[in-house]
Amino acid sequence: MQSEITRNVLKRVRQLEIRTNRLLDEHLMGAYRSIFKGQGIDFEEVREYMAGDDIRSIDWNITAKMNRPFIKKFQEDRELTVLLVVDVSASLDFGSIFLSKREVLTELASLLAFSATRNSDKVGLLLFSDRVERFVPPAKGRKHILRIIRDLLFFEPKSKGTQLVDSIKYINNMLKKKTIIFLLSDFLQPKIQNIKHLTDALEITNRRHDLICLWIEDERELRVPCLGLVAVEDQETGEILEVDTDRRRFQKDYIQSKKRYNEILQERLRRSRIDLLCVRTDGNYSRALDLFLQKRRKKT
Repeated sequence: MQSEITRNVLKRVRQLEIRTNRLLDEHLMGAYRSIFKGQGIDFEEVREYMAGDDIRSIDWNITAKMNRPFIKKFQEDRELTVLLVVDVSASLDFGSIFLSKREVLTELASLLAFSATRNSDKVGLLLFSDRVERFVPPAKGRKHILRIIRDLLFFEPKSKGTQLVDSIKYINNMLKKKTIIFLLSDFLQPKIQNIKHLTDALEITNRRHDLICLWIEDERELRVPCLGLVAVEDQETGEILEVDTDRRRFQKDYIQSKKRYNEILQERLRRSRIDLLCVRTDGNYSRALDLFLQKRRKKT
């Protein structure tokens, strides 16, 4: 029985690897390389100034001591670190068309993981619900990436809830080296008042690192179908409410509340200069990511 389970796990991991590598070849690899390759620089040495050197590189302390000009020399750091910060709360299980939000999120995270490993970058993974569920330190190699893919596919969180702020604070305290961070979530929170706490924490992350938020949505979250009187269960809290979906007042209040939440969060992210891509479960998310990265390249 155990060997059969293991074979099924390996089969699903392999299927996702094949699919994401195909999407990577079709769309993403060029955009990823052009934006992130060789962003960092490391200090190498101090040497004497030569004609034609950039005067902005002059080390004035050494120049004063030696009584002749010296410059700081840097070399490009080709190895980057990528951290995938992935929401595993229960609300990701929702999906009204072909794929759930969790399935889209998993494929996007896999695309980014394989992009990074093809670029010889280190990749790490942080899974969160209303707590940090698992942290996989950044490393290289196919075996390491397949471990990340396995966690994305099969990890079972201890909690169903969502608490982004504590997870972001954990990252801010834990990461020392500048890192490319992809935050993948549906950004559903219990209260609209939590938006300020979240964006304040994300702003700190963005100042220290290179932060990109990928917001996963389903089209049914943006409207209410007319189904009469139905019982609705909150996937994260388990709370059950009976609502009349035919009532115009209910539909109007729901749509306005959702729209207001989205607008406030997006506006605060924009003011904090945090890059955001909104992805729908019924859309071509790999193409959307490719276009987003190409657009981002033009800004840098």
